[in-house]
Amino acid sequence: MVEDMGAFVLEVRKIVADRLDLLKEITDEEIQAEISKVVMEISKEQYLTLGEKKELLEGVFNSMRGLDVLQPLVDDPSITEIMINGPHRVFVEQAGKLYQKNISFGSNEKLENIILNIVAKVNRTVNEANPIVDARLLDGSRVNVVLPPIALDGPTVTIRKFPETPMTVEQLIAYKSITEEVAEILERLVKAKYNIFISGGTGSGKTTFLNALSNFIPKDERIITIEDSAELQIQGIPNLVRLETRNANMEGKGEITIRDLIKSSLRMRPERIVVGEVRGAEALDMLQAMNTGHDGSLSTGHANSTKDMLSRLETMVLSGNQIPIDAIRQQIASAIDIIIQLTRLRDKSRRTMEISELVEYKNGEIVLNTLYKFEEEGEDEEKHIIGSLKRTEYPMKHTDKLRMAGLSEQV
Repeated sequence: MVEDMGAFVLEVRKIVADRLDLLKEITDEEIQAEISKVVMEISKEQYLTLGEKKELLEGVFNSMRGLDVLQPLVDDPSITEIMINGPHRVFVEQAGKLYQKNISFGSNEKLENIILNIVAKVNRTVNEANPIVDARLLDGSRVNVVLPPIALDGPTVTIRKFPETPMTVEQLIAYKSITEEVAEILERLVKAKYNIFISGGTGSGKTTFLNALSNFIPKDERIITIEDSAELQIQGIPNLVRLETRNANMEGKGEITIRDLIKSSLRMRPERIVVGEVRGAEALDMLQAMNTGHDGSLSTGHANSTKDMLSRLETMVLSGNQIPIDAIRQQIASAIDIIIQLTRLRDKSRRTMEISELVEYKNGEIVLNTLYKFEEEGEDEEKHIIGSLKRTEYPMKHTDKLRMAGLSEQV
């Protein structure tokens, strides 16, 4: 029996590294073959169980090409989020609850090496001069990194994982995020090219919901997606262009922002523009795109209510532009047709709380028409919230796009 598997992994890794010229281009298969050969040689001198051999093979490979002790967490489909607070404190989210894992990276240096491995694969850099970076894993999982001295207790990494197969509307219905009636209405709104904005707090499921809505986009359209780090999983659209921002290099040059990408996308003959998330002055470019013939655009933003989202959009536009507030509100009211508000409730379930129509800009205010609102009806024995979206008594005002698309105007 192996008493210290961690030390054994390091020993085997050193033997493999000595035998291979790691400066040359070596495939994963070649590394795995060499690890297997070394493990076989060692097992002739020291008895290893099948479980220990498997653990040794995976541990050495993960330390050389994968994410070391982090790799099993990334591979576990039941884990939706990984939070690393320095080298010795690792937390995960499973089934909506947080758990601390009994694993350690050993040192800040080892954790920083893994971080450099992650960001290098997507052409990002992170160092003391540029200590905060957003990146992604090769499977599309979103990664945020903060290094010392900004992070006081060691390198901090947050990994938001996404399912291998994109969320479908059927799954949203099964999870009680929306009803079948609402799904049918949203399908018509997407097909009729209503500009839809998805709002919600952190972890409320905005990107997941956007992926599900994208299933309704007609397959013969040309779609441009624009993101900070690519995480949208739009499928079944042949004419799809995916764009991703780029950070500045060490000399402070070469940065490509979401604003740059939105402006460029307008020259690419898009039928729809999907902006993963708006956070700043690029909100104006997105609104102008929606207002200049690019109907059917989709986007998301952080806010705790529909009204908060409108206020945040105003602030975003003002952050980089000298425009009167009346003009900004007029732009928002004429650009966005529908806002869908998502929330993560106290039982950790993700629910659609409100679907509202932006009617007009009148008397200095954007007039909202709430079409659906979540009504809580209580809790079951396991403290799960009982409730669903209920139709309000207010009819939808702007049904012209539905009519022009030849779809039912009944909403």
